[in-house]
Amino acid sequence: MKTVNISSLKNNPSEALRYAHEDMVLVMNRDQPDALMIGLNQTGGMLDMPGVRTALATSLFKGGVLSLARSARLANMVLADFIAHISRLGIPVINQTASEANQDMDTLEQWLAS
Repeated sequence: MKTVNISSLKNNPSEALRYAHEDMVLVMNRDQPDALMIGLNQTGGMLDMPGVRTALATSLFKGGVLSLARSARLANMVLADFIAHISRLGIPVINQTASEANQDMDTLEQWLAS
């Protein structure tokens, strides 16, 4: 197990990620353990287990971390299938306020009129 402190993690996160590809990395905050980094390749093929990729992609999309297209790619799904999947879960595909949607409709109407 490798150990890094928070300041070295802030200064050089890629080093900690490289370590995590080989072994677990314990992140220390002063003299106390604060976090544990585990590379996905260290999880024994966890991403290859049924449903894990889809659940991860769904969670990342719902949290606004990944776009719709990238989430579908992570889930190994066709975009239309991923849209159907998140729609069944009640997760909105488009997250806009009413005024933003109205503005988009106005823009579309102007474009169609020209």
